[in-house]
Amino acid sequence: VQLQASGGGLVQAGDSLRLSCLASGRYAVGWFRQAPGKEREFVAGISWKGGEIYYADSVKGRFTISRDNAKNTVYLQMNSLKPEDTAVYYCAADEIISTSYSNSQEYTNWGQGTLVTVSS
Repeated sequence: VQLQASGGGLVQAGDSLRLSCLASGRYAVGWFRQAPGKEREFVAGISWKGGEIYYADSVKGRFTISRDNAKNTVYLQMNSLKPEDTAVYYCAADEIISTSYSNSQEYTNWGQGTLVTVSS
């Protein structure tokens, strides 16, 4: 599957952004991010039917993951953005998540990433 993430940009603290990940097929999708000099970290994940949704503690209550399978698109709505949310955001997909959605090794397909910069 080819993944295409989009929607990143430069915003101010407190603003919102919505990222999109075009992912055709019956895949669970996860969003990850990697800030400069830091390791990649899990942000949110959603099962193909949307019945399972998970968030990192750092984004709970601010970010919402959703999907529209008719459009082959998974969204990450990011509200109340903070400077520490600055990172390249990647979407990843796999048919089956065996252990945990937060485990990056579960995903065999990765998109190219979209940069989110939050200024203070």
